[in-house]
Amino acid sequence: MSIFPRAKMSPTKADVPVQPSAPDLDILGDQVTLHPGGYVEPPTQDEASERNLVEHMARFRESPLDFLREISLHVSGTGWRAYDDVIGQPIYYPGFADNMKAAVLRTPMLQQRIQDLADRRLDAEEKQGLFGQDLEKTPKRSARKEEIMTSLQEVATSLTDGMICKFESKRFIRGAYYLCTQLLTRAYHQGIHVSSEEVLRLRSVAETAAKSKHSIIFLPCHRSHVDYVSLQLICYRLGIALPTVVAGDNLKMPVLGAFLQNAGAMWIRRSFGNDALYTTLVQSYIDTLLQNGLNIECFIEGGRSRTGKLLAPKFGILSFLLDSVLSGRVEDAIICPVSTQYDKVIETESYISELLGQPKPQENLRDFLSASSVLSLKLGRVDVRFHEPWSLRSFITEQRARVSDVNPSSALSDPLSRESRVRLLRTLGYKALSDINAVSVVMPTALIGTVLLTLRGRGVGKSELVRRVEWLSDRVRAKGGRVAHFAGAPTSTIIERGLDVLGPGLVGTIDDLPETTYYAVDRFQLSFYRNMTIHLFISEALVCAAMYTKVKQGGGPEHQRISFEELYEQVGFLSFIFRGEFIYPTAGLLPNLNRTLIGLESDGVVTLTRSQPEKRPGPVRTDAHDIVSVELSSAERKIGRENFDFYNFLLWPFIESTWLAAVALMGLTPPAPRQSEIWLDVRKTQETTQLLGKTLYHQGDLSYFEAVNKETLKNSFQLFEEEGMIQVRKSTKNISPSSIRLSPEWRPGRDGQGLIVPEGKLWDFIEKIAKSRREGKNRRDGATVSTRVIRLADLVGKQLYEIAVVEGDAENVESQKRRGRRKREGDGRARL
Repeated sequence: MSIFPRAKMSPTKADVPVQPSAPDLDILGDQVTLHPGGYVEPPTQDEASERNLVEHMARFRESPLDFLREISLHVSGTGWRAYDDVIGQPIYYPGFADNMKAAVLRTPMLQQRIQDLADRRLDAEEKQGLFGQDLEKTPKRSARKEEIMTSLQEVATSLTDGMICKFESKRFIRGAYYLCTQLLTRAYHQGIHVSSEEVLRLRSVAETAAKSKHSIIFLPCHRSHVDYVSLQLICYRLGIALPTVVAGDNLKMPVLGAFLQNAGAMWIRRSFGNDALYTTLVQSYIDTLLQNGLNIECFIEGGRSRTGKLLAPKFGILSFLLDSVLSGRVEDAIICPVSTQYDKVIETESYISELLGQPKPQENLRDFLSASSVLSLKLGRVDVRFHEPWSLRSFITEQRARVSDVNPSSALSDPLSRESRVRLLRTLGYKALSDINAVSVVMPTALIGTVLLTLRGRGVGKSELVRRVEWLSDRVRAKGGRVAHFAGAPTSTIIERGLDVLGPGLVGTIDDLPETTYYAVDRFQLSFYRNMTIHLFISEALVCAAMYTKVKQGGGPEHQRISFEELYEQVGFLSFIFRGEFIYPTAGLLPNLNRTLIGLESDGVVTLTRSQPEKRPGPVRTDAHDIVSVELSSAERKIGRENFDFYNFLLWPFIESTWLAAVALMGLTPPAPRQSEIWLDVRKTQETTQLLGKTLYHQGDLSYFEAVNKETLKNSFQLFEEEGMIQVRKSTKNISPSSIRLSPEWRPGRDGQGLIVPEGKLWDFIEKIAKSRREGKNRRDGATVSTRVIRLADLVGKQLYEIAVVEGDAENVESQKRRGRRKREGDGRARL
């Protein structure tokens, strides 16, 4: 049994009563009070006694005396600012970094690795005859081994010093807290909000973990650089030992890098390659942190999400954490998934530039500070929520027992097998993501963005916007999600605040009309906020997109009815192509489909026809195993398919993007038989896919500009590679990029005129995606795709082949030059 009870599953059915959320924690100075859940800044000055977790700091121009007083309090460490009575193991004392470095360097794992590397080097040198005759070998070999090990030890020492965090000075962290709070409250003027229930539970878990010398591993989602700042501020303010934050060395820039390292950052390379010493060094550091009960913060998605939704888990650092416990080097660790939500993310504009194909800019201090809102932006608030922590050791034991019960003879039941470790790692990663989704709070800006992007019209009146936001809030709660509460403020007021945060660059307003009307200005950027809600409705969206294959054909209800078998097949296909995009419930396709249909029926969206209606115990069945067909309900038709369209609008941009990527594969058909073995540059292929998408959008063959999203296209290409539709040759050197080609069995043919023939496996795949595409007013699938769209795909594909031929010729010339140089050097050595 785990000492930390597992969290109960969140309710998902529409008829589950909505539970009131726990009050938020309000900390001001040395006082702790409670206020209504999800509290937003009070609308009147009379309510100024209610504050956020991170209160506005005094500013010199407005109140110089208060400004100086606050600085003196932080420098002197008055009250909670002293950070003395910390829950957890001791940190921030002189010599912390030296003690940590010494502990890492003397780990048996690292010392064994240095020994092995030295032996391998000696064996290589011995084969080269560098140790002379037999009588001279032993002393020379011993001296050389000592020299190599000393050198490796120096390298390890240098790498460790540059990697580890340096919790050295309490005076530093007091000043850092004050500085970061100043910057953060200038950007997020409504502060950081947390749940009182979750924070009190976290403190209790931290106290228990500290007694057992167990580390808490925080696994937050990652949308902004503010993520790790906000979590450090919360831990500091609540008196919990700050975690060591696993950070990419791209942030190790002058001045800022040293600041972050002293605030808790540990630097790791973005890629380890085949560096055995560095890999072992990272594992040794992770082991040392966990063995000493020091907290760790690791972003489960790896990098920041540019799309607003959770990314698939990255298993790099997660594998180190799991191996520490699996191997027995660490007794246990406590996992705490964390959700961080924003009214507005500072970096969204730069994200959009990257998603449209512009290269990611180099991190630098000037951009970091400007992105950190020194200019007093008003971006609303930050909501941080903590899932109920759970024991990693208990998780491992539970997963092993489950596999053994199902199939005792399976290799997965062997705890030491590679298959068992991979399965555990994947389950751990996706469980953490599921837990993050379970505690995520839907912000007002996400509600507004979702509504604006799921309407058929160009804009929406204020009254309709209020109605739809209230409807969406109810749907979020009914699905077990959380909506930020607003201390009793009316929905119209909350919408006005959300619109102020989003700004006129995202949402436009037309005032000189009988009713104020709002419209999406930047749909691409607004999609970031829509994607914050999609995880709650992905099952419904998949079902409705599958039903749309019939609904789009028009006609009466009998023509738009879909059989359960057809629905099951199309939902399975859509789930398959989006497996890298979304996190599905773990029950499996058929149970999830049945449960979703029951929910849609109870919501009045669909009507289910069953094979044995006379056995129905009530107006709505509790099971769906006898469903024969599905169709839109008459009530849904009367309101213009409002709810049905809402679910489709959530998924249609992703369907368009996958369709675009598949159409682009048609263009990879070799123009001539002799070019069938040519490999194309992966990066350039993805760039031309975006170019093709932009062309199709402006010509009306693509409904959503979001379909050219680089991340979604990249996920599609990953799917194509996993399914063998394309072959990718990975690069092992920076000078040689990864390359791609269409697998022979997926290549369409060409006719006598050299035109691509819309036939074969790839074409059938495209057609199956197209069944769920949104039908445009001036576009119909079929003939359009097989003529103009394929012609454009072929055009950009031929350009790729022309570039590949030119670069291939240049590479051949350079290769011949290199061979010539090596021959001349060899001839010179022979003469010597």
